[in-house]
Amino acid sequence: MGTEEEECPFCQIVNHQTDTEILLSDDQLICFRDTTPGATHHYLVIPRRHIPSCRNLQKDHVALVEQMEEMGRSILEKNKVLDDIRMGFHLPPFTSVPHLHLHVLAPASKMVLKSQLRYGPQSHWFISVDKVLSQLRIRGKVK
Repeated sequence: MGTEEEECPFCQIVNHQTDTEILLSDDQLICFRDTTPGATHHYLVIPRRHIPSCRNLQKDHVALVEQMEEMGRSILEKNKVLDDIRMGFHLPPFTSVPHLHLHVLAPASKMVLKSQLRYGPQSHWFISVDKVLSQLRIRGKVK
């Protein structure tokens, strides 16, 4: 058995062990397409450093989450998408990959019912990036 990071599919992408097309990257983050898109534009923004989920975030991660949101907006702008955007995280145990990843979806209003249930505002297991940032600033953690 390898370490959690060695077995993590997103850490493998970070370490160039897959053929995943990297759309944007910097020294802290990587952005690529979701393999099972829930919207016409569905991207994932992940930190290079392994963080299991949004529940592991603390107050000192606010800047990281803000940078993730900024990269999400950048990939949408690059694709001429400026509104009808939904960005957020799945809450454990409803995470498909145990590595923090921001879902960036658009157009949000055109998502099919299944996607609305997984990523929509009524979903009990999806938390918007705004709510994550608010909770981190106020409580220092995501509840």
